[in-house]
Amino acid sequence: MSKWVNRVLYFIGILIIGLLVFVVFSHIRPMLEGSADWIGRIFLIGGLFLASMIVKKNEKFQKYWELLFAFGIAATAMAIDLYLPSTTWWLAIFHVSIDTPLGIAIDKLDSSILIIVSILILNKVSGGTLESLFLRKGNVRKSLTIGIIAFVICVGGAYFVAQMFGAQNLSLARIIPWIPFIIIFIVGNALNEEIMFRGLFLRKIEPFLGKLATNLVIAIPFVLHHTGVTYTQDALMFLLFLLPLSLAWGFISQKTGSIWGSFLFHAGTDIPVVIAIFAALD
Repeated sequence: MSKWVNRVLYFIGILIIGLLVFVVFSHIRPMLEGSADWIGRIFLIGGLFLASMIVKKNEKFQKYWELLFAFGIAATAMAIDLYLPSTTWWLAIFHVSIDTPLGIAIDKLDSSILIIVSILILNKVSGGTLESLFLRKGNVRKSLTIGIIAFVICVGGAYFVAQMFGAQNLSLARIIPWIPFIIIFIVGNALNEEIMFRGLFLRKIEPFLGKLATNLVIAIPFVLHHTGVTYTQDALMFLLFLLPLSLAWGFISQKTGSIWGSFLFHAGTDIPVVIAIFAALD
């Protein structure tokens, strides 16, 4: 079988698993409901971890085990976030409504901590390191330069882009009190998504597909993971715009050897989204 046929088959197989993990069993907008969802997650997570252990012991298929285990890590992290009601506990402790900027920030921070900690622990269990998640210096100067420039540009355009997302009656007086909650949201969201997508999978998929196809096969589930968002009036246009952004974040991580540049860039693009969400609360 030719090299290109192998790559196409790898791409299709990895894409199918990615769509199953990140779209069908998303922790934000899962496609199944009730018992169908949690039973399906149990079978998916168990199947991924079991398969990874089986192929790890087989010399011919051993090269697949880390990738299968990584998908199991992502599926587990999202299941914990979805089913552990810790956000409800925090909101009750602080007597905060979820329909407030502080409530939304707490929800995002809690979700991000659960996902990141779950990934770090399970990655350690598998024998992985922080470096294997792209949590390393890499080319730190290039990474931070790209990230900071992109972040500043995003900040500069946030007011106008937020209006494109449907935010109304915006003013500096309204936005300034939101800044602490915006920072919590964008840091938590960008970090957990960059670790869960680029961090977990870039190095594990590249041996099978190469850099370009690896970036694409990660970007597609990432984009579709955001299907059904309610903070824009044109969801399809949002997803089409998100695809090149996702590819850019992956490219930056690949070129700099870390996720820090893509994290800053990603965080910057989240700012107008959060402003639009907060503007719709009043």
